[in-house]
Amino acid sequence: MTNSTYLNNQFLIAMPSLFDPHFFHTVTYLCQHNQEGALGIVINRPTNMKLKDIFEQMGIETDLEDVLNTPVFAGGPVQQERGFVIHSPCEQTWDSSISTADNISLTSSRDILEAIAKGQGPVQYLIALGYAGWGSGQLEKEIVENAWLNTPCGEAILYETPINQRWNAAASQLGIDINRLTTTPGHG
Repeated sequence: MTNSTYLNNQFLIAMPSLFDPHFFHTVTYLCQHNQEGALGIVINRPTNMKLKDIFEQMGIETDLEDVLNTPVFAGGPVQQERGFVIHSPCEQTWDSSISTADNISLTSSRDILEAIAKGQGPVQYLIALGYAGWGSGQLEKEIVENAWLNTPCGEAILYETPINQRWNAAASQLGIDINRLTTTPGHG
């Protein structure tokens, strides 16, 4: 594959026939995709945790109600104890951050959470525990096997669309009503 054929900054939309419990009806934001594999964060699978639970575990204090009630997502089955923040750009730099697109970064260091607690972090963000990972050629094979659709990332879907509508909204970017796709191939 060439750099232009990698799926960085794309959504992976689970096909209705993908019954793996980690990915059933999920939308995954692809942060990195290259010859070595891919890394993504599921953006529509909230946990029972809120950001206040993470702050309590880490000893970070804040009284900002909207921050405390921010949902925490199950980002994927790999390293579920590790936190990730997908976020909009801001003037600050973080200890462990990569740019995934001109307008989106992925950070996994404590300093961004401390800034969010103070109201000094990025304007838009999504917090997740764990990530989805694919080895070399694995994601490409799954796409050929019809497990996933892909579409460019839509920031409104990433940050603003209600969680339970993200799967449909991502597919709608392709002009598809994903609920009308059949889970079994056949001839009519």
